Amino acid sequence: MYVGALELDVLLGDVHSLKEKRSVVRPLVAELRKRFEVAVSEAGHLDLHRRSLIGVAAVAADLEHVRDVLAGCERLVAGRPELELLSARTRFVGPEDD
Repeated sequence: MYVGALELDVLLGDVHSLKEKRSVVRPLVAELRKRFEVAVSEAGHLDLHRRSLIGVAAVAADLEHVRDVLAGCERLVAGRPELELLSARTRFVGPEDD
């Protein structure tokens, strides 16, 4: 079993309140969940209205599948015109990490 975690630090575009932030982040989180069947949550910068840290996790029997899924998630977020992907960090845990 392999587990992959992806942290996406994003800068939101024309957002002036936490309410507007939710209207951008919630649909993005929902799309990631639906399209890639991953666990997703806004995990940081909760009190900042123009920044968000989005956490994504995937589990599979094959490490390459986990890598592909998380890479697809990163590409989807990077391609969104309403935000800027500032950084992406990926970590993996597998059977050899006992």
